Amino acid sequence: MTPSGGRRTNLPDRKSSFLLSSPPHDLTTVSKSLHDNIDVIESAYEFLLAYAAQGRESDDGPGGSEVRTTLTGMSEAARNIAAYLSSNESDFGVVVIEDAGKAGAAIALVLAQEKISSELVDNLNASIHLRALLTDLFLLSEATT
Repeated sequence: MTPSGGRRTNLPDRKSSFLLSSPPHDLTTVSKSLHDNIDVIESAYEFLLAYAAQGRESDDGPGGSEVRTTLTGMSEAARNIAAYLSSNESDFGVVVIEDAGKAGAAIALVLAQEKISSELVDNLNASIHLRALLTDLFLLSEATT
């Protein structure tokens, strides 16, 4: 029983390791690929923090188009991480996949806009979905190092 009186639900048995037991590639290569994609997302987030502080009304003008390139790379890296973890059966892998999908949807919404303002990027940065993914990736990065 839980403290609130409800019954606990049993989670399905899952492997406790994030690294595949029989990876399709050399384990070092797969792990490096995972970490490279995590680095893309972390670097992109740092760029987005700087972009949000610029007070831009749109992404027109010098340096503005870089925000779209950065967001596109971030979205692609999130998909790559989700694809990598989809072969894994850990509970946390499922969480990361779900958070990557939610963050990807928020990024897609921003990319669909005609103009990407600093305020819009600031709201994306503050999104619980993007922050959840970042926190997941910090933990995953440390756990697989």
